[in-house]
Amino acid sequence: PARRRRRAFSAAPQLHDMSTPLYEIHNLRQSYEKGRPNLDIAELSIDAGCVTGVVGPNGGGKSTLLKVLAFLIPASGEIIFDGRPAAGREREIRREVTYLLQESYLLKRSVFENVAYGLRLRGAEKRLIDTRVRESLEAVGLAPEEFASRPWYRLSGGEVQRVALAARLALRPKALLLDEPTANVDEASAQLVMEAAVRASREYGAAVIVSTHDTAWLYEIASNVVSLYGGRVAGTGAENIFRGGWHLEGGFMTRPFAGGQALFAWPGASARAAVLNPSDITVSDEIPPFAENMNVLRGVVSQLTLERASGAVLLSADVSGSVVKARLSAEDTARLSLRPSSEVFLSFSYSSLRWL
Repeated sequence: PARRRRRAFSAAPQLHDMSTPLYEIHNLRQSYEKGRPNLDIAELSIDAGCVTGVVGPNGGGKSTLLKVLAFLIPASGEIIFDGRPAAGREREIRREVTYLLQESYLLKRSVFENVAYGLRLRGAEKRLIDTRVRESLEAVGLAPEEFASRPWYRLSGGEVQRVALAARLALRPKALLLDEPTANVDEASAQLVMEAAVRASREYGAAVIVSTHDTAWLYEIASNVVSLYGGRVAGTGAENIFRGGWHLEGGFMTRPFAGGQALFAWPGASARAAVLNPSDITVSDEIPPFAENMNVLRGVVSQLTLERASGAVLLSADVSGSVVKARLSAEDTARLSLRPSSEVFLSFSYSSLRWL
């Protein structure tokens, strides 16, 4: 039988029109089984050349969303990719999208051949393959002269993940999807993986979409953060989601914390979970004066992160064993002399809590 002719592989990546989103999602629903969908997203857009974070509890739909965006599983609704409807183009689009699993597996061959594999399938010339393999290994902190000829079985877990990422970077994809890419690797490898992902967005305009529990890093580098809960978009940015334990008491919905503190909210149609935007919280270093229908929580600062998307400081406070995030300016952070272990008081109105 005649061999299938390989499509020519261009040395230069085709740049996306940065004036339009790479992904536009409308009325997306996905379900593995009949009943409640794993994803139910009315609207969502993701830009090229940016890092987009996907956060939320386990089972919230993060991995499912990445698989849908990689066109690995079907979903109803409409996905527009690179300005055109994706329906009927899924096979074509898969050449422009690459997906890195939490636990990656390599082919039983050398590091060079693992990184070159996708390029060979696309018909790339030898000179381009050699260049891309070298550049991609360097991008993830693996010296080509030391690692290119090394077999797959002589790699640590962190090195396996970095080689797997290098193989994807070599393709110069329009979308790079990372599902918990640093969950099972050492700290040094995790840092190199994250730096390489950011470089991919900045140097050749990839839309990097990351699902991770390493939220401190994510808020530092992400242009946008999508918060998922129960398969729905709970908000964008570092939303606080308070699940379970809500009950009606004295005309208010109440959720106790350990240690005697509690949240209060106005009753709503659903009491599964409430969302609180960090920007709706006022941070002070002393107990604020009493105000009707206001929550006041005492906490201890556990982390301060510069949030790239807003240019503000994202404060994480331990409130009786639960983490509550607040957003404030760098000026207010300095004025209050905030640092890890500082005692703070977080105040916000009952009406700031939205029901999911």
